Amino acid sequence: MTKVAMSTAVPVSAKQVWDLIGNFNAMPQWHPAVKNSEQKGDGVGSVRTMTLPDGSQIVEKLESKDDGSRSLTYSIVNSPLPVANYTSTMTVHDKGGQAEVEWSSNFDPKGASPEDAMKAVQGVYAAGLENLKKMFGG
Repeated sequence: MTKVAMSTAVPVSAKQVWDLIGNFNAMPQWHPAVKNSEQKGDGVGSVRTMTLPDGSQIVEKLESKDDGSRSLTYSIVNSPLPVANYTSTMTVHDKGGQAEVEWSSNFDPKGASPEDAMKAVQGVYAAGLENLKKMFGG
């Protein structure tokens, strides 16, 4: 298993950030690489299909969600990313009145070296975390 973990501080309350990213189908509202998303079902077990600017799609399943701890875990069902057995958790922590967003995952590289698979996932996380900071004035 390969692991990736990244985090960033966002200069607003943890609640404000969670209100956005805690919505499983809201990825197009904050991640610049997601053009649109359609969700089937509600809550744990629901599946979102996200379309990227090049038309490729990523299908993900919500595995768990806890609004109290501001955490959600999802898995990739189908993706052009070089990963298999991918599970990821996003958590928003309250750090003295501002949010810290943590995004981590475990996966097996598929069709790429572990380093290249890691770089691909890190690129996705970096783009999303950077955009969150920009959106909230960071």
